[in-house]
Order: sequence, then C-alpha cells, then structure tokens
Amino acid sequence: MGWDKMKKIATFFLTGAAFLPTLAMAAAPAVADKADNAFMMICTALVLFMTLPGIALFYGGLIRAKNVLSMLTQVAVTFALVCVLWMVYGYSLAFSEGNAFFGSFNWAMLKNIAPTTLMGSFYQYIHVAFQASFACITVGLIVGAIAERIRFSAVLIFVVIWLTFAYLPIAHMVWAGGFLAQDGALDFAGGTVVHINAAVAGLVGAYLVGKRAGFGKEAFKPHNLPMVFTGTAILYFGWFGFNAGSASSANEIAGLAFLNTVIATAGAMLSWTFGEWALRGKPSLLGVSSGVIAGLVAITPACGYVGVGGALIIGVVGGLAGLWGVTTLKKWLRVDDPCDVFGVHGVCGIVGCILTGVFASSSLGGVGYAPGITMGHQVWVQLFSVGLTIVWTAVVAFIGFKVADMVVGLRVPEEQEREGLDVNSHGENAYNH
Repeated sequence: MGWDKMKKIATFFLTGAAFLPTLAMAAAPAVADKADNAFMMICTALVLFMTLPGIALFYGGLIRAKNVLSMLTQVAVTFALVCVLWMVYGYSLAFSEGNAFFGSFNWAMLKNIAPTTLMGSFYQYIHVAFQASFACITVGLIVGAIAERIRFSAVLIFVVIWLTFAYLPIAHMVWAGGFLAQDGALDFAGGTVVHINAAVAGLVGAYLVGKRAGFGKEAFKPHNLPMVFTGTAILYFGWFGFNAGSASSANEIAGLAFLNTVIATAGAMLSWTFGEWALRGKPSLLGVSSGVIAGLVAITPACGYVGVGGALIIGVVGGLAGLWGVTTLKKWLRVDDPCDVFGVHGVCGIVGCILTGVFASSSLGGVGYAPGITMGHQVWVQLFSVGLTIVWTAVVAFIGFKVADMVVGLRVPEEQEREGLDVNSHGENAYNH
C-alpha cells in the first residue's frame, strides 16, 4: 500500500470521527429540563392566583356591597367553565397545527399528548395548564364591565361562545403560528390576546346590557378600597408568572421580562398618581391601584422585547393613558363600565402593543427586529394586529351577548338590580348590617 493511499484512508477515518459528536447530538432526543419544568409550574400557579383571588378581589372591591358576592361568583364559575372547555377542545383549537385562524381537534381532550410529551424543554401538560390560566383570566376581566346588572346564566352562555370564537382563534393567530404571527406581530404575553381582546368584549357587553339603574344620578363608589388594594397586590405578584413565564424557560429573556415588569409598573404607578394629583388635587389609593394595573397591562406585550429604559417609558405613558381612559375617554364613550375594563385594559393594551413596535428596536435597547424589518414596518404590523383584534372580538362579543339575550335575557329585573344581585341571584349577603 502506497504512502499516499494510507494518508487518504487515515484522513477519511479522522474526518468521520470528527463528525460523530455532531451526528450524536442531532440524533439525541429532546430532554426535559428540571429547572424549566419547575419554573413553568410556578409561573402557572402565579397566573391562576391572579384570577382566584386577584381579579375577584380587585373587582369585588370596586363595586357596591350588595353585588360583591355576585362578582366573586361570576369570576369563580367562569374560571371553572373555561378550565373544562380548555381541556375538552380549547387548547387543541388554539395551539395544535391547523390553518391561519384555528388549530385542529388533534389534541381534543388532550389526546395524543402523553405525560412525557415535551413542549420545548418542559412537559406539554404544563403548557396546557399555563395557557389555560391565560384563558381564565381573560374571561375574568370581561365580567367587570357588565357587573351589577347582568344575569348569571347569560354570563355563562356568553363565555362559551366568546371563548370558542374569539379567544381561541386570536390566541392561535398570535402564539401558535397563525395569521398575525406570520405577519410578524409582536405580543410577548398578551396585549392583544388578553387585554385588548377582553376589554373590547367588555365594552360591547356594557353597551348591550345597558347602564345600571340610577347611573348618572346616584353615586356609585367602590365599597371596599382595602379589598381593591389587596386584589391589586395579588395581581402584581402573579403578573411575574404572566410575563416571565411567557419566555417558556428560566432564561435571560425571562429575566428581562421580570425586570421590565418591575420598572414599568413603578413608572405607571407614579405617573397615574401624580397625574391624578394634578387633576384632582389629591392622590388616591384607587389611583395608585389603577396605576399598577395600567403599567402591568402596558408592558405585557413588550416585556420580552424591549430594554429597561423602554419599559420605563412604556410604563409612564401607560399610566397617563389609563388615567385619560377612565376620566376623559369614558365620558366620551358614555358607557357604564363599573370596573373600567376598557379604560385601563383596552387603552393601555393598545398603547403597549404599539410602543412594542418602537422600543423593540436594538437602537433603543430592545432585542431588535426580524432581519430586514424597520421600525415603521413593525409599528404598522402592531397597529394592524390591534385593529384586527378589536374588530374580531367586537363581532363575536356582539353575537355572544345577543344569543344570551335571546336564550335567557341579559339583564335582571330592575327591582332585583336595586335590591342587589347577591341576595336575588345567589341567596346570600356579603355583610351583616
């Protein structure tokens, strides 16, 4: 055997050996990361905690004492209803492969998903639960706009229709590779899917169910501000699961989202407080609480895409926008929205989605756009995603409320409304006088 031939054989084997680690890595199955699994389970529990008791206490304190139990009951029972629907078909239609607007029934009743099935580095069952928590709180947000006068049965009928034909397709479009994702829309943790989606549905409901008896003639004040503050604190605490968990891993993006949630909320709390102080002469605890929610909502779509400086600006702008939404815009709309769902979640969600397109720019400290995308194009995509969400959810909400009205009627009789929903709809009183 000649020397040249021996060199060729040696080169062949050495080159092949060099590729062996790469081939082994390519063939290796995905492995569950214990840290990511623990992180995602904790985040899921935090988001569930946001609904029960967070939203329930926050909204319960905002309305009158005679209706507080009805609010707690609506939030709790819709929570349970959404959980069941999510497992039966909701998760599948939102997150399985399908077309641009809906998934398929491939994962209905969670079939074809085993306890060992992975979603990235964590088990898919955890992803099912995490996304269920988002669906639950989104529905919970809506009931604040129609509080104190709607039939309990009408709420449940509406929820089935709206979850199926509004929440699921929008979640699929944004988070499961659907139409808006293909268009390049940025929504890290739910600006369109959760906040704008719920706020517009609530606004439609508030118009259709009508104003509360005595609205504009009687003083409708929150009955328990300490309850409102407690609900706010729970929401703030749980929101770290909401935003950081949307990174789907205990990684640097989760850390960025976590810190952005802290600073944006602080900025919004201050801007709302000082804005209200300037307008009304006194800063209020209700304003402080509302500022917290405004900041949390505004940073939600942006938290994993923008830098800390951008998050602070988004928070400050969100606080002022929310204050404008519940003072000026609410009067313009002439709507009775008892918990200011649209004024805070709608307005701040829209502001946050649009500003995500600005501050995601690497030149402003963000993570940067997709290759070839400019700020102008990204902002346009963000505006389009906001507009599509508004139109889609408004149409579905209108149909859902109309169906509920035809089946059971939307509103309780006026004498029951004046006496209170607690005793008339649920046979209970929150307080003994």
